[in-house]
Amino acid sequence: MKIFVTGGLGYIGSHTSVALLNSGHDVVILDNLSNSDKSTIEKIKQITNKSFSFYEGDIGDRKLVGKILHTFNPDHVIHFASLKSVADSISMKKKYYDNNVLGSKNLFNEMEKNNVNSIIFSSSATVYGNTTQVPINELSPLAPINPYGENKVSIEKLLIEKHNKKNWNICILRYFNPAGTHSSNLLGEKITKNSANLMPNICKSLLSKNLKLLVYGNDYDTPDGTGIRDYIHINDLVVGHLQAIKYVASNNSKINILNLGTGVGYSVLEMINTFESISNKKLNYSIVDKRVGDVAISIADPALANEALNWNAKFSLEDMCRDTWNKFLYEHELRK
Repeated sequence: MKIFVTGGLGYIGSHTSVALLNSGHDVVILDNLSNSDKSTIEKIKQITNKSFSFYEGDIGDRKLVGKILHTFNPDHVIHFASLKSVADSISMKKKYYDNNVLGSKNLFNEMEKNNVNSIIFSSSATVYGNTTQVPINELSPLAPINPYGENKVSIEKLLIEKHNKKNWNICILRYFNPAGTHSSNLLGEKITKNSANLMPNICKSLLSKNLKLLVYGNDYDTPDGTGIRDYIHINDLVVGHLQAIKYVASNNSKINILNLGTGVGYSVLEMINTFESISNKKLNYSIVDKRVGDVAISIADPALANEALNWNAKFSLEDMCRDTWNKFLYEHELRK
């Protein structure tokens, strides 16, 4: 099949693109490189020994998106492209709305013009907000507490409207917390000085005694006071997408919304302890105030995805931490 992947050089997009190519699909990638790097193109080719088409650009570029859809005529679209920092979505609300919501709207409109009606959308557990329901199922109320989550809800609504009017085939995947890396050590989450996610910041602190890890809050209503998250290995997440393609290909004019998570939650301190055990290093961290927009507990009920996609998460927290740490050490050695 022919798959159009937006944001296909990013963390999740690049891993998914590798899996798609290795599964025999034809792939074209659109990415504006705002949170990725052009060197990822060669890394994907090196891993797969396969070629694909790449366009540098934005989903808000009507002419470019229309050109790709018309020329490539994909069977399915996988839509990853978005700005993704919760903190930045608060301070740059308009930028996030314009890029994530209006950009998605442009993509969907161009899909309609070019008779492409099958899409897998990268949504997020942030749509649920600070729910008291644990674990969270797909019928839990949508109550996002930050603009990033609000954007995801708005995009989901756009897709539901398309389905209701045009009978599109749609699978909305609400991710919990992707982690881990590709076994080649060539692909992984981009680690920068401004990385907001926990795992990259733990890795940076473990290799620098002068770089203290900040733990945001220890007075949540959790066993150790720190926030709890459902972490899912990137390899499990990718398999979920491959199964979602099979799902939308065999279910005409249907829409399904599915959680992708493990159903198990780990606190920040548990994550720190696991990394310390794997790295055999002591982490320098300090407790600071909670961040605006963070929730106390976010754990998936993945039962619907297990059944609909014939899919189950297989990798453990130790696997995610070990892979992330090995990738970080690999990159660190290359920089010496």
